[in-house]
Amino acid sequence: MANNSDYTTVIKPHAGLFNLKLREVWAYRDLVFILARRDIVAVYKQTILGPLWFLVSPVLTVVVYMFVFGSIAGISTDGMPQAVFYLGGITLWNYFSSCFTATANTFTANAQIFGKVYFPRIVAPMANVLSNMVKLFIQMLLFVGVLAFYLGQNDSTIQLTEEIYLLPVLILMMAGLSLGIGIIISSLTTKYRDFKNFIGFGVSLLMYASPVIYPISAVKDKGYGALLAYNPIAPIIETFRYIFTGHGSLDWGGLMISGIATISILFFGLVLFNRVERTFMDTV
Repeated sequence: MANNSDYTTVIKPHAGLFNLKLREVWAYRDLVFILARRDIVAVYKQTILGPLWFLVSPVLTVVVYMFVFGSIAGISTDGMPQAVFYLGGITLWNYFSSCFTATANTFTANAQIFGKVYFPRIVAPMANVLSNMVKLFIQMLLFVGVLAFYLGQNDSTIQLTEEIYLLPVLILMMAGLSLGIGIIISSLTTKYRDFKNFIGFGVSLLMYASPVIYPISAVKDKGYGALLAYNPIAPIIETFRYIFTGHGSLDWGGLMISGIATISILFFGLVLFNRVERTFMDTV
């Protein structure tokens, strides 16, 4: 009878709930990049504009926001040019929403692949987060271009701050939040299909609960402004705008709370995902 030592790879159930097998994920890091490349190519394959769609969407969104929320509703932009304010908000928000939506559908979207070959299932949502970073990078170039235009104006009131070094931290925090919340919803949808219908609606609600189309200062003194303290996305977006424009505020306490929430949500999501992936083929 053959022993485990007779084989190069032994597939066996997880030893425990908190055994996340991160070393195994690292061993499959090449697969993460392959799946990420697949996701990137699939987005603009057989399209006329190709990757330019990553720029068309935020440009049109900013134009609509400037007309509806800036001109009609008259919502404050904290002294920033409207184009910079709205583009600064949707750049990180688009990354979060894209990662969250793709990650939340991990099990249902990859059920056929998962049923045929073994690899750590967390690789799929990690690939989604990585592939959307390409989209984020392209939109960041657009944001920097618009920002440079206004910085070049003689009467410009915006300026880069010395806290610009926080940019990679903010991106990692947003990636962690989208991955954590996404795999939690993805795990729940394997048993409760209602959560799948909630994804699009929930993303829209969360956007309005985040300072994407309004600054924190506009609601801070109002009763419902305190609710932003429970939204870990709010300090990230507000800090993102601040480090590039000098307007708004840098709340170190809020960032710390957001960081703790990100780590907690991501850990809980990994544990739940680890538990569900063992039996999800019986319910998907």
